[in-house]
Amino acid sequence: MVILITGASHTGKTLLAQRMLEKYKYPYLSVDHLKMGLIRSGNTSLTPEDDDKLTEYLWPIVREMIKTAIENDQNLVVEGCYVPFDWRKDLDDEYLRSIRFICLAMTDSYIDAHFGEIKDHASDIESRLDDSDCTAGTVKADNQKFIQGFEGSGEKVTLIDGDYEQVIDIVLNELDLS
Repeated sequence: MVILITGASHTGKTLLAQRMLEKYKYPYLSVDHLKMGLIRSGNTSLTPEDDDKLTEYLWPIVREMIKTAIENDQNLVVEGCYVPFDWRKDLDDEYLRSIRFICLAMTDSYIDAHFGEIKDHASDIESRLDDSDCTAGTVKADNQKFIQGFEGSGEKVTLIDGDYEQVIDIVLNELDLS
């Protein structure tokens, strides 16, 4: 089983992946780690700010890693924001049957009410070296992009609009791993 977690920045994708590791003992791959390894190694001229180009660059690699895990009957959580909205078109039904998709996004009202907490928890799992470009406006725009893009592609988006921990617990408890 592969669990694919995506969503806007600061929504807790890595936190959810960490909790899945603890609960289900599934290892997880952070697409951000792959991104930074490729950038720091000089294997790409892209930078961390090249989000759309990074999706085009990273998705074919991540997709093939997902397929390899499924072919080898291995459990894996893959988390990161570099998943195209139409990701399903790149995988046959035999692979799709073994993937559980989760997209996390926050509503504007949640961001307005909890922006300080969002910033305070930004480095809970992974350290953010420079988060100075994170404003309520950029977080709202990023979340709206993911909501519109994935819902427009027919995907379910898990909206965070109230109690954050409750939403994460629901996702963990409703996950069908059969």
